[in-house]
Amino acid sequence: MSIENPATAYGLFTGRFSEPLAQEFADFVGPTPGQRVLDVGCGPGALTQVLVAAVGRSAVYAVDPSEAFVDAARARLPGVDVRRAAAEDLPYAEDTFDVALAQLVVHFMADPVAGLTEMARVTKTDGVVAACVWDNGGGCGPLSPLWRAAQEIDPTASDESGAAGAREGQLAELARAAGLAQVRPARLTVDVSFETFQQWWEPLTLGVGSGGAYVQGLDEPTRQALRDRLERALGPVPFIASASAWCVRAVVAGS
Repeated sequence: MSIENPATAYGLFTGRFSEPLAQEFADFVGPTPGQRVLDVGCGPGALTQVLVAAVGRSAVYAVDPSEAFVDAARARLPGVDVRRAAAEDLPYAEDTFDVALAQLVVHFMADPVAGLTEMARVTKTDGVVAACVWDNGGGCGPLSPLWRAAQEIDPTASDESGAAGAREGQLAELARAAGLAQVRPARLTVDVSFETFQQWWEPLTLGVGSGGAYVQGLDEPTRQALRDRLERALGPVPFIASASAWCVRAVVAGS
């Protein structure tokens, strides 16, 4: 699945959370200088940039199915090999990388097990495959306040709690189904400061992700009612919004 929102709009909301998560995720996985690293579903390059700082520009490769995100990542990190490709069909030979990571991508994969299996294919034996997904199942994702408010108005509003990997233990199950070994789960949390409510709300009116698509599809009275509920729920400004992600770090087993 490809997210075709302009990278700048994506960064106004999701990027505010994915940027600090990228550092936490990379610290959890632990790539080191001398390793060749792949960022699967790189988006506009939040994790890619952290990986460049960790192992060096020439050792980092990245892919994303969105042409807009590929262009943004290339512009952000000149010299990094960024290609347009889906996780389920990576353009690399077997045993190419020491570490392959997928930040906030598994739930967008057409086939998560196939995507993780493909990441394992291009990673060396005893290399690391890692992934993380927002804890939407536990109501702790960046958009969880939106969905809670939306369901108060419309109980049939569909949130992201059913996405692959969004509930505790699911990423580990997917990793094991992909044949990975030494599966180590974790939960990471980031805090993001907002000076105004509008800073939180405005990106969603631009159609960013599933939340933005939902907001754009509302009629004006319903959209205003949702906005008012969210403003009350998020509290007085400035405020801090927290979000947590389920993570898994696993090892490619030998044949």
